[in-house]
Amino acid sequence: MSVEILDGATIVGFVEDEEVFNVCVSDLFSQLDTDKDGLLSYAEMLKELQRLRVFETHFGVDVKRDPDELARVYESLFVQFDHDLNGRVDLQEFKEETKQIMLAMANGLGSLPVQMALEHDSLLMKAVQREYFPKIAA
Repeated sequence: MSVEILDGATIVGFVEDEEVFNVCVSDLFSQLDTDKDGLLSYAEMLKELQRLRVFETHFGVDVKRDPDELARVYESLFVQFDHDLNGRVDLQEFKEETKQIMLAMANGLGSLPVQMALEHDSLLMKAVQREYFPKIAA
């Protein structure tokens, strides 16, 4: 992890750079697709959703959540990605939903720069790298 400064424009620029964005999202998809069938199952997506720890922390402090509540939240997030509701997420669905999430984050951040602790392999880190080091981001 490292602390980086970014704003909404950092993320929008990353998403709008289709070549870099598509490569980064495809790489993440490949990492998550552990059985290499070209589709993400709920179990494969769950690992990534849990890694984000969005619901298990409150301002970075661990919080004990009801496991049933967490399961419902993760299932609803999976359905957001599974546009055709076939129980699997293909690369196109993954890219489209990831793009929407990234743009929503950009909208939420706005134009004021913020400091964030980012994991080195996260899409947000790749957005920062693209902005400051465009040649190495891809």
